[in-house]
Amino acid sequence: MSASAADRRIRSSRPAKPFVDPFRAHGSLIEEERRPDGTIERTLTVFLAGAECPFTCSFCDLWRYTIDGPTPAGALPKQLSDVLSTIGRPFPHRLKLYTASNFFDRRAVPPDDLDALAELAQPFDAVTVESHASTIGDATADFARRLRGTLEVAVGLETIHPAAMARLNKRLDLERFGRAARFLADGAIDLRVFALLGAPHVPANESVDWTARTVEHAVACGAAVVSIIPVRGGNGEMERLAELGEFTAPALRDLEDALDRCVNESGPVVTADLWDAERLPACAQCRAERIDRLRRINVTGRAEPRVVCTQCDGS
Repeated sequence: MSASAADRRIRSSRPAKPFVDPFRAHGSLIEEERRPDGTIERTLTVFLAGAECPFTCSFCDLWRYTIDGPTPAGALPKQLSDVLSTIGRPFPHRLKLYTASNFFDRRAVPPDDLDALAELAQPFDAVTVESHASTIGDATADFARRLRGTLEVAVGLETIHPAAMARLNKRLDLERFGRAARFLADGAIDLRVFALLGAPHVPANESVDWTARTVEHAVACGAAVVSIIPVRGGNGEMERLAELGEFTAPALRDLEDALDRCVNESGPVVTADLWDAERLPACAQCRAERIDRLRRINVTGRAEPRVVCTQCDGS
């Protein structure tokens, strides 16, 4: 994919990328996650180091976890094997392989490594990988066939706000997303979706509403799980857009509003992404309690009363 003027501008605004070792995973975590049938799964997420995504989305901060150039052959199986060697038995139900890129991009995941990755995933009943809608296709179906368990693909829909969607530099529209969703459904592959809260170019006073609409669209397209992700600054481009009045960082209360609008105890699972939630603007007195409430709702799917705080009027 050739770099556009927008690609070059976004990349030139970034701070220096930290060194990333292509033969060492960034880390892993085990957590509980609710599924649409109401069961609670133990999930192992492994954060793998590999090639950068070529799409250069304006809001992305994952590039800092990637290497320059293509992923070396054999690097990903080594990373995953090293992590699995530290995990106690029995293994969790689900394995998530997050590459900060696109699993079905040949530069990010060398095709010759797919057999080894599938073999390492054999102890798990389900595997989740992430991919841009445009890289979902025959390679996706082929990888699904190599697994013992089921495959789920996480796709960034981000926002269905028409003006914003066209300006995220993601090279995605609703038609392309819909084709990818139908391809997965036809192959009995589960769909997980990422929806942004605070997407650039969406008016701040409409942000929660457009997030809810995006979640609804994802569910209508067959998403089993939708994760609401607050947009974070720090990549240079978000700061430029903020100066232009095109981006307002969401606050913790915005994330509460969005999840409260979308939470559903039965059917598709909607959760709030709490990675770095401590960085979201919030009252220092009640921030931790509010995050704990969101964490509980993520697991139970049950609505809870909002936190009342004398410091910020309990609103």
